[in-house]
Amino acid sequence: MYVSEWENGKRTISGRYAAILRQLLGVTDAELRDTTPTPVAPTADGYDELLSRIDAASSVSESMVKAFNDQTELLRTMDRQMGAAGLVDQMTGHLAALEDALNFAVLPTARRPVALALAGASTLAAWQAIDSGAVERAWRHYELAKRAARDAEAPMYLAHAMAEQAYVLCEAGRPTLGVDLVRDARRTVGQAGSARLRAWLYAAEAEMCAHAGMPDDCRRALDAAMASIPPGPEDRDPDMLSIFLNGAHLARWHGNVLALLGDGDAVTSLYGALEGMDPTFVRARAGLHTDLAQAHLTRAEYDDAHTHLRQSRLLASRTGSVRQRRRVDMLSARL
Repeated sequence: MYVSEWENGKRTISGRYAAILRQLLGVTDAELRDTTPTPVAPTADGYDELLSRIDAASSVSESMVKAFNDQTELLRTMDRQMGAAGLVDQMTGHLAALEDALNFAVLPTARRPVALALAGASTLAAWQAIDSGAVERAWRHYELAKRAARDAEAPMYLAHAMAEQAYVLCEAGRPTLGVDLVRDARRTVGQAGSARLRAWLYAAEAEMCAHAGMPDDCRRALDAAMASIPPGPEDRDPDMLSIFLNGAHLARWHGNVLALLGDGDAVTSLYGALEGMDPTFVRARAGLHTDLAQAHLTRAEYDDAHTHLRQSRLLASRTGSVRQRRRVDMLSARL
């Protein structure tokens, strides 16, 4: 009854129910209520308030920036284990605090560290929005991440935001445009990027090419990714904390791309990745089971495909991943 009255405008959503619905649906308050912020009327003389905010921003210390980054890392950890839907309020508040600090920071020495923190947080927020099915919010967060990366003079963060933004285009049915954007990201970073980031960019390009029906380009990009990845189990880049990538992660990605191409060899890569996968990457594990289902469908192994789809559906429901549930539904229709 309440849902019907909310939809028909007969009852407004109270703060109590709004908090529940935001976490359930993975939307912001503005998206839930379909409202836009009301502009604040200017005062006759706002200089005192402006200077106060500028002074506050200039006093953002190294420890405060570290606190911002620690908060981003905490939200990233919670996201990969529990999903994005329940974090929408925390992420919205976190970005607002970072934007506010950056908007009133004047000198480059104060702006750059805050801008870098904002770039990292915005790409995380954007990926969470993609996972929740909020594509417009994802696009806006990537635009914010790119502006922040340019402000920070951080080409690696800019390239990462550009390449992840290509996934929005792919989800919207424009994978060829996504290929162009990832390649532009590679040109943007050039040789300034770390080996791990270069491997990540090549793998993202391979995935876009697979969706775009460009198998030869896809395989060339996969080979380049495999040639670029640094050896060893380490998966974090000290200069690019948004990237989780080592040989094991790349094997999973390699299997995903082969599955998209309809290559029967995908199964071998994917099972190898499943055995060595970090159990805390719950949402990624859902994606891996979906990839295995797709690979088994390609080989007409329907019982195995059904088993992995069931696992993927359970994990996607656990994390509230709209993106993974959509993939599961599409593959289930082929059984």
